[in-house]
Amino acid sequence: MTAVTERETRDATITVRPLQPTIGAEIDGVDLRNEITDAERDQIKAAILQYKVVFFRDQFIDQGQHAAFARRFGPLYTHPSTKKANAEKAPAIHNISAPDEKKLAQYFTKQQSEGWDPYHSDTSWRLVPTWGAVLRAVDLPDVGGDTIWVDAGLAYERLPEDVKQRLEGLHVTHDYRDALTGAGHDYPIVAHPIVRTHRETGKKVLWVNFTQHPWIVGLDRDESRELLSIVHDQYRKPELQVRFSWRPGSIAFWDNRAAVHYAVRNYGDFPRLLERVLIADDPQYADL
Repeated sequence: MTAVTERETRDATITVRPLQPTIGAEIDGVDLRNEITDAERDQIKAAILQYKVVFFRDQFIDQGQHAAFARRFGPLYTHPSTKKANAEKAPAIHNISAPDEKKLAQYFTKQQSEGWDPYHSDTSWRLVPTWGAVLRAVDLPDVGGDTIWVDAGLAYERLPEDVKQRLEGLHVTHDYRDALTGAGHDYPIVAHPIVRTHRETGKKVLWVNFTQHPWIVGLDRDESRELLSIVHDQYRKPELQVRFSWRPGSIAFWDNRAAVHYAVRNYGDFPRLLERVLIADDPQYADL
């Protein structure tokens, strides 16, 4: 039997259909061209906290509507590498585009040299990363280009107890300086706890960004790599993942604190384009 949760709102019935037991759900019954009600906002947020990432289909919205929807969940954050072309109409819109072949080759060469698949969370290089992201399909290949999200909380729960004990209290680096320098932005290397506690759910989360040259502070190269490899292997387990196939009108909205994601690049040289809006988190200085 398919698990479907129906939640009545003042204007419509929002339907939340889980895709996997703990991560990923599709939401129907809301039109994102219009400003959502407080009740709809709260129901969507509750679904995100429960399923980490939610998806909307057949939502043909423009940049202004995209930003307005995201803004209902908090102040927007403008990424340093945001294209100037978007800045006039919607400053927070950030292009997520397929790199050209030269840049792609350089990227894969560096990734292969470190040996990690690019599981990551957005803006983890900041002292206070953004909490949420809303990603909208703009130009898609006929096939391919899926995105995978991992339940980082379940990844922690499924670790052996001795590994949990070894990871407790350790910090890992998030080094995004190469990209930031290219965008004319300066920011130091930040280290976050590998095991973070989600501020709203209270659950422990396994949180490493494998695109930002992770290194566990205070450990030698071999022990750092050993522990990071355990985290990496957790992220790669299909039972901890949801995989989303994009199509025109698709939107994904995820909790950047509770999930990591991976863009599958299997569509050749097609100029795939998505647009993203990031939602800033409140600085909780006691947690830093």
